[in-house]
Amino acid sequence: MAEYIIFLMNSQYFAKKRLPDASGVYFFLGRNKKILYIGKATSLRDRVRSYFSKDIAEVRSPLIKQMVGEAVSVDFRVTDSVLEALILEADLIKKFQPKYNTDEKDDKSFNCVVITKEDFPRILVVRKHEFDSSIIHNSKFIIQASYGPFPNGGQLKDALKIIRRIFPYRDNKCIPCTRDEKEFLNYSSILQNTEICKPCFNRQIGLCPGVCTGEISKTEYAKTVRNIRLFFSGKKSLIVRNLRLDMKTAAKRRDFEHAGEIKRRIFALEHIQDIALIKRESSVGVPRSGSASVQCFRIESYDIAHISGTDVVGTMVVLENGMPKKSDYRKFKIRGGFGNNDAANLREIIERRLNHREWSLPALFVADGGVVQKSVIEDALRGNGSSVPVVAVTKNVRHQPNKILGEDVLVKEHRRAILLANSEAHRFALSFHRKRRSGSWL
Repeated sequence: MAEYIIFLMNSQYFAKKRLPDASGVYFFLGRNKKILYIGKATSLRDRVRSYFSKDIAEVRSPLIKQMVGEAVSVDFRVTDSVLEALILEADLIKKFQPKYNTDEKDDKSFNCVVITKEDFPRILVVRKHEFDSSIIHNSKFIIQASYGPFPNGGQLKDALKIIRRIFPYRDNKCIPCTRDEKEFLNYSSILQNTEICKPCFNRQIGLCPGVCTGEISKTEYAKTVRNIRLFFSGKKSLIVRNLRLDMKTAAKRRDFEHAGEIKRRIFALEHIQDIALIKRESSVGVPRSGSASVQCFRIESYDIAHISGTDVVGTMVVLENGMPKKSDYRKFKIRGGFGNNDAANLREIIERRLNHREWSLPALFVADGGVVQKSVIEDALRGNGSSVPVVAVTKNVRHQPNKILGEDVLVKEHRRAILLANSEAHRFALSFHRKRRSGSWL
């Protein structure tokens, strides 16, 4: 389940060790294995190594430099996703109260996740100082469970979005239907009384399971809340096991629609897409690309956007050492009139990009697509007399990353940066296309 390795804190010895390029939580340990500091990482390898840079006091703080000086070893735990690392970090900090985590920041303004105790519990975010006060316990609601505090409010917000897509839940904006639970089965008659059963906004976009409309019973909703609690407790494997049993039970009673929904939920848990969290991963502690001791690894990623071949645009985004460099982002209006021929559109962009000799070539090109898109960039590079590795990110029917085509070593080494670059290129292309389409309509 967890993967533990301890390294002596000798910089030369440590530099020779290969930590996994995987998400997880790391621990700096002092004498007698006392935990001094706990942190999370998108890449354990890159994040832990960053603590051994010469300018750590400037990049992080003198306190962190002092912590590294006291540490004698490092331990870490690998997680399946950045989302799970975020939750595990908060849980472990709360449990162990490491000296340098509590001294580095005042956590009174940090956010906590609370689950209320009522027929249809709400999942809410509250400030720690509110949670600690007697006011919230005596006046607002009764709490059945709490998690955190979480230092990064933006990351917590993105994490809850991911969790809510897998397990839709009720928040303050959803008012439960007041009909008797026996009437929940007759949903069509409930809809006729819009005053009682008006769906909230989150129900309309699929983030509420239908508490407001009477579509879900207390028993079924309690299962959702239990799964959310298990997830925040780091017991994803137990959730998956329980869901598989529920899926088999539904299939046996020939409720294939419900079984299919459970199957999709299991798939989502086992393939958590946490690109938003990767984007938000703090650059604090990551060596600067201008540092003489760090070689800059530059990635360029490309994407095309259009509607049925009209208003075709393309974009280039750049990452250096895993971080977006927005000053080097570029937009392209396709001039060739190729319509929805994405291969031809991509070739035009790459050729125009290569004509800019003043733009330094990256260490890796990333294409959105498959073998065809990968070959287009490789052909354009050969025609230009350049030799740069190319990878392509294929997508599934939901347009989520499915596979990365390219050299195995490069893909394994830079997987997270590749996915982030691809996601940024797609976002940037859609944004540019919307603006251009809006201008054309006007």
